Amino acid sequence: MTDADIIRLVKKEVIPAVGCTEPMAVALCTAYAAETLGQTPGEIDISLSANILKNAMGVGIPGTGMIGLPIAVALGALYGKSSYGLEVLKDITPNLVEQGKKYISGNIINISLKSDITEKLYIEVCCKAGSDSSTAIIAQDHTNLIYLDKNGPDGKCHVIKDTRNKQTESELSEEPQEELNLKRVYEFATTAPLADIEFINEARRLNEAASDKALKGNYGHNLGKTLTRPLGRGVMGDSMFSHILAATSCACDARMAGAMIPVMCNSGSGNQGIAATMPVVVFARENHNTEEELTRALMLSHLTAVYIKQSLGRLSALCGCVVAATGSSCGITYLMGGSYQQVAYSVKNMIANLAGIVCDGAKPSCSLKVSSGVSTAVLSAIMAIQNDVVTSVEGIIEDDVDKSIHNLTKVGSIGMNETDRLILDIMTHKD
Repeated sequence: MTDADIIRLVKKEVIPAVGCTEPMAVALCTAYAAETLGQTPGEIDISLSANILKNAMGVGIPGTGMIGLPIAVALGALYGKSSYGLEVLKDITPNLVEQGKKYISGNIINISLKSDITEKLYIEVCCKAGSDSSTAIIAQDHTNLIYLDKNGPDGKCHVIKDTRNKQTESELSEEPQEELNLKRVYEFATTAPLADIEFINEARRLNEAASDKALKGNYGHNLGKTLTRPLGRGVMGDSMFSHILAATSCACDARMAGAMIPVMCNSGSGNQGIAATMPVVVFARENHNTEEELTRALMLSHLTAVYIKQSLGRLSALCGCVVAATGSSCGITYLMGGSYQQVAYSVKNMIANLAGIVCDGAKPSCSLKVSSGVSTAVLSAIMAIQNDVVTSVEGIIEDDVDKSIHNLTKVGSIGMNETDRLILDIMTHKD
């Protein structure tokens, strides 16, 4: 991949979002359908893949004080703006939320599992008003609209967009022609012209702001805030390590509880974006690294996460903290003065430890998993900088770091499919 390919890839995968990306993607799809309908829907039918449903059930919707899909769908239909992408609900006010609550009280929103598909990221929304209807479909990517139509009074279906079975020549030309590997990721992050990669610092700005916001309120389980209090400091200490855990957990607390603040995502996940950003930022600040070193470490962290997600897929049964924390471990190892070989060691150490951590949906307790991943990231970097590495005779680790990565993603994308189904079954059949 050329530098231009990589920059385009990172700018595509590292984007801002307000709220958890799965319910926001559903709100976005609803906004597309409602805008096309041209009037307030009298009925909304939604069909979702299992992974979307799993990640949208228990998470706070920004600015609403509510959990789950109905309010996100209502606000997307009434006031969402598709032009905002994953920030589709950023204009919502308390008064509009009250209107959304009245709207869902009419029981006109129907949400179901679409079981006849293999795609893990699939959202289909049909809005109806009298004899008029419109349908929007998002798939493969949280903002990838692949189908849009409108049925009017003439009874005919007017297809506005349909790329379900094809890609345009321009889209194909934008796809990278070669796969990444960790060596290329490292070389790009550490040698690319600084001016070309400074855009990654926007992740620092947004995610630090989210972290700071959590300290000014009570969000989720208050894990990050607890770590800054006397109890947390008494147990965990007042160290760089505890500061990394607290800052990262704070941002996750705020996001999962529905704070009305954007975070920088990575590969469709805000928590992954937070976990790839905050440990690196805090370490660089307290280790007195230069601004250039921090910028390059952030690029290394985010690009490593993007690389791993390319083979894992957008959504899986494997918790994203494994991926994003692996990126931050690389960034921290680099900030310690580590070589490429030591960065590769940190990746192997991460995979050996965190492989198999399950994703049981997006929810406030994600901050616990993120903190587990981040603590392992720091430990893995400390081991790596001393040239201590898990060897190829242990578990799924191989001598080749890229093969180790692909072993991890096989476990997550293939081996854990039955785990994914069982988790959803448990989540949807609680007493």
